[in-house]
Amino acid sequence: MATLQVKNMTIGEGKPKVIVPLVGKTSREILNEAEAVNRLKPDMVEWRVDCYNEVENIQSVKDVLRELRAIFSNELLLFTFRSHKEGGNKVISDDYYVELNLAAILTGQIDFIDIELFNKEEVIKSIQETAKANGVYVIMSNHDFTKTPDKDEIISRLRQMQELGADIPKIAVMPNSVQDVITLLDATYTMKTKYADRPIITISMGATGMISRLAGELFGSAFTFGAGKDISAPGQISVEELKTVLDIFHKHL
Repeated sequence: MATLQVKNMTIGEGKPKVIVPLVGKTSREILNEAEAVNRLKPDMVEWRVDCYNEVENIQSVKDVLRELRAIFSNELLLFTFRSHKEGGNKVISDDYYVELNLAAILTGQIDFIDIELFNKEEVIKSIQETAKANGVYVIMSNHDFTKTPDKDEIISRLRQMQELGADIPKIAVMPNSVQDVITLLDATYTMKTKYADRPIITISMGATGMISRLAGELFGSAFTFGAGKDISAPGQISVEELKTVLDIFHKHL
């Protein structure tokens, strides 16, 4: 599995890098949250813009992005509109999904953008081409908040993202048993050792899947998500606790 160099960060080697989401509803909440998260020194900050109550105002979104970049001058910044069907907070049209993501890319303020795998082909292509032309990396994602697909299906989705040109394929699934967590970890390791030619992100959500957030260095997930002020998905733990466990794993591997 090859690494990816973005700014001064090498993604895909050593400890999983830590992403912290911002999930405030108003610009004031978001910026207050950002100041608190900045003190935690994450590797990447994800703005979950679907939580923002003015997400349908492009200018307001661009204004917040500019202020976030001023706060996070060194950290990588990921822009994510999570669709309602994959656990997000708002329903928007395909046309606005494209318009919003293109606007974020063209601000020059972000490093990564999230594109969901289960979009129309033309939606993926439009956003991906603009991202590439503007030096923005793509995390292509899929989320299942009800179940864990079987191993072959998890690998198939990750490989599809890779074939579509994602810089980092990502899948997050919900376990209904410990065996489901083992399935996700097994799929991750197989993807890493047999198919991946770039970093990947895999997550088993909830308390049952917590080990997947901690053992990425062993199984092959290049990023993990930690909670700042609030969580964006079930099972996230505080950044401080997360970093402590990642350090322990790294020391003894």
